[in-house]
Amino acid sequence: MRALACLLILMPGLLWAEDIPVTSRVADVTLYPQGGTVIREAAFAAPQGSHRLILTDLPVSTPLSAVRVSVQGATLNDIALRDDYVPPRSADDTAALQAARAEVDRLDAALRDAEAGVAAIRLEEQAAEARVAFLDQLGASQALAGMDPAALRDLVAMIGQEGLAARQTALEARQRADAADRGLSDLRDSLEDARAALRALVPQDTSRAMLAVAITADTATQGMVRVVYGVPDAGWQPAYDLRLDRNAGRLSIARGAFLQQSTGENWQDVALTLSTSRPSDQTAPSEIWPWLRRVFDPDQMQPKTLSRGAEASFDSDAPQFEALAAPAMVTQAAPEFDGLSIRYVYPGTVSVASGADRVRVALGTIERPADPVARAVPLLDDRAFLMAGFTNDDREVILPTDEARFYLGDRFVGQRPIAMIPAGAEAELSFGPIDGLRLTRVIPARQEGGRGVFVASNALEETTRIEVENLTSDPWPLRLLDRVPYSEQQELEIDWTAAPRPDAQDVDGKRGVLEWRFTLAPGATQEIVLDYALEWPEGKLLR
Repeated sequence: MRALACLLILMPGLLWAEDIPVTSRVADVTLYPQGGTVIREAAFAAPQGSHRLILTDLPVSTPLSAVRVSVQGATLNDIALRDDYVPPRSADDTAALQAARAEVDRLDAALRDAEAGVAAIRLEEQAAEARVAFLDQLGASQALAGMDPAALRDLVAMIGQEGLAARQTALEARQRADAADRGLSDLRDSLEDARAALRALVPQDTSRAMLAVAITADTATQGMVRVVYGVPDAGWQPAYDLRLDRNAGRLSIARGAFLQQSTGENWQDVALTLSTSRPSDQTAPSEIWPWLRRVFDPDQMQPKTLSRGAEASFDSDAPQFEALAAPAMVTQAAPEFDGLSIRYVYPGTVSVASGADRVRVALGTIERPADPVARAVPLLDDRAFLMAGFTNDDREVILPTDEARFYLGDRFVGQRPIAMIPAGAEAELSFGPIDGLRLTRVIPARQEGGRGVFVASNALEETTRIEVENLTSDPWPLRLLDRVPYSEQQELEIDWTAAPRPDAQDVDGKRGVLEWRFTLAPGATQEIVLDYALEWPEGKLLR
């Protein structure tokens, strides 16, 4: 009986629930091209019994539906998220942030005191101007008309002397005030610099949400709570530095990524994984619906209601998508390919300030053999361009991006977008113009009074002369592209000849596009002559 009584006495202490405030930090981030997954961790110590771990440092936009919680060292019961009536959290300002705020406060107080001194001098000026105004008014008073001449003379002399003294006082005060105000220029500049330094530290002064995690500990324990959730306001963009060594026939591709986030909190020394997966895009195949077609008499109105499949077919040919749920220098990362997407696990840690930083990280460099060649399109260009053909690595994907910078050796060529190059695919990239490979394309008949061109109501004949001149000191392998017209109508007949004959026709599946391949020696010139003739029935027009 006595043992039971002791147990009943001790039981309330065992069942008593205690709120335990804990501080969490973002420890790991997986970024997608749009959105990301955040893992934050918080260590805790709890006595035996049931408790609530209180985290008051989550971004206020964190949705409960996206939060997943796990606990090590105790049993997880339930979780609750609150974005209003959140208890105050302890200050987590860094020493640098505190020092920057103190410097702003010091300079702001000094500027206020100095401006108060300038204002005091301005008051002296205003008082002197008031004396001048009074004396001017006194001199114009009608009461002076009946004064004794001697007294009037003395009064006028006094007004003149006092007025002059007051104007001199006002002028002196104005000069002192202006000089004092100019002397505040350095102080104002220092204050603006201090405020800029404070802004650069990106203080985290936004509202926060509270997460309450109910746990039960069989014994006193030390553990870890891990919170996982998705964020939409973050992402990464591929960046490439592509460098061609023409003499060695090698293409170097330095991979990188630009990171940005606007989650409302700074990420400090977080583990980073970059993924090409796009959970915010379509993640399931589209649904196809039955296609109901009907016929109507011409005078019959079209029905206003259709089946879902028919409505889709009449309204638009675009696919119908399901509603999608929201998505839950130089250290380098190597790619990991799982057959669906690529992951880059960054070996170090990164820090990204919310809404401010655009951080670039390196993802390693790949080297591929390249085949440099000059491409000439005299129809549109007056010079040839250096191209590098290569085969992508069978486990590497070059992602589409606007952040591709091209170098020929150490010389920067330019920046332009590139499309995706799948693993194992062949591709060709341009590394800028070759000014010494000059191109001309003329139709002699248009320069020689009509010779060589025949035009009739149902026929057209034309000659085009193309010339490539190598003004450089190097021999250049060239691929020259041009075109002749083609027809898909039997009644429009087209014949053409070329001297020399092209090495390829219908290049890349483009009808009528021709290609010549040759090597042009230094100082040499290559000429190509194209002749084509079109004929069609009388009475029809050529377009």
